[in-house]
Parts: sequence; C-alpha cells; structure tokens
Amino acid sequence: MRMLCVLAILVGANLLNNWLAPGAYVPTCVAAAAALLLIARWDGLTRADLGLDAAALRRGLRWASVLVGAILAVLLLGLALPATREAFQDERAAGLTVGQLLGRVLIRVLFGTVLLEETAFRGVLWAMVRRRRGTAWATAVSSLLFGLWHVLPSRGLPRANAAAAVLGTGPAGTVLSVTAAAVATAAAGVVLCELRRRSGSLLAPAALHWALNGFAYVLAWAVSRWGDED
Repeated sequence: MRMLCVLAILVGANLLNNWLAPGAYVPTCVAAAAALLLIARWDGLTRADLGLDAAALRRGLRWASVLVGAILAVLLLGLALPATREAFQDERAAGLTVGQLLGRVLIRVLFGTVLLEETAFRGVLWAMVRRRRGTAWATAVSSLLFGLWHVLPSRGLPRANAAAAVLGTGPAGTVLSVTAAAVATAAAGVVLCELRRRSGSLLAPAALHWALNGFAYVLAWAVSRWGDED
C-alpha cells in the first residue's frame, strides 16, 4: 500500500511537470517531496534510513565538496574537447538571461529537480525497497524507475540539444533519443544509488546531481554567448 502511494505520487508529479502543469514545476516538486517524506515516516523509516540524520549530513558535506569540484573539472574538459563540445549546444539554456540562468540553476534545478528526484529515488524509494528486499533490489528498482521517469521530459531532446539531434528529429529520432535518455539515466541512477550507499548520506548524490545539471546549464549558456560574439 505505501509503495503504491509512492508510485502514485511519482506518476502524478511526472504528468504535472511534463504535461498538465509544467509552469508549476518547483511547487509540484516541493509538494511531492514533502508527501514522500510523510509516506517514509508512515513506513517507519528514520532520518538515518533516508541518509538525512546529522552524522549522514556531515559525511555528505565532505563528499559533496569533492564531487562538485570533480564534476566541474570533467565538464570543463568536455567543453575543451572538440569531440564533446557539441553536447553543450542546448537551446534550453541559450535563450536565458543572467537572472533566468541563476533562477534555473539555484531554484528550478536545486529545489525542483534535485530535491524531488533525490528524495524519491535515492531517499524514500531506495530505503523502502532496501528494507524489504536488500540493497541490490533497492538499487535496481530505483534506477529502473529513474530511467522511466525521464521518458516524458526527453521527448523534445532532439530539437533542443545538438548532440541528441544526431539521432534524428523525426518520430524515429525521438524514439531513439528517448530510449537513449532512459537507459542513460537508469545507468546514472545506479551510480547515484551506489554513491548513496557508500557515503551513507543523501547529500552526496544530491550534490553530484546538482553539479551535473547546474554546471551543464551554465556552460551551455556560456557556449551560446561565445557563439553570438563570434
């Protein structure tokens, strides 16, 4: 029953964010995350189970400082290499003003994407499945659902991202790009779950997640500005 409630909240939030009410993205994510934490409490999970107790947060801060720096270094390297530079050509960031960019990185990504997805997939869902079936099942279920979670938001990827457009912009290209995005995010989910397990903190995967999304937006925005100057 409680697991079904978690799935219902995730399905509802996904539909609202990508179809029914995309303009209410951040409020939807905050409300869904709060509802999931209430279900976790109903299920008897503690803050330690969720990686949110004081000791876990202290460990997570240490991991976060290293992870954020490492992600920035990797993304800068990708930007410097001609073979991967095209991945930073993203229309979703290109048209943003400085204020909009800061709002996207510090509010939408942090209090929308990262808050809900980490609370859901590496926090509540992972802990609930882990207590019932063990760590391997928790990681497998969480990562599979994390991949499926990205099916709807990936539909317009070929039109927005130059690297994804290589797969084509027609129906076949859309199917390929959505499938690739789902598989890639499921694989990323495995990495994030393992990071959650090794660090013992939800803050560690959250920091990695924010760094990937946030820095990617900033660098894509910067690339669009450099292109305009040229």
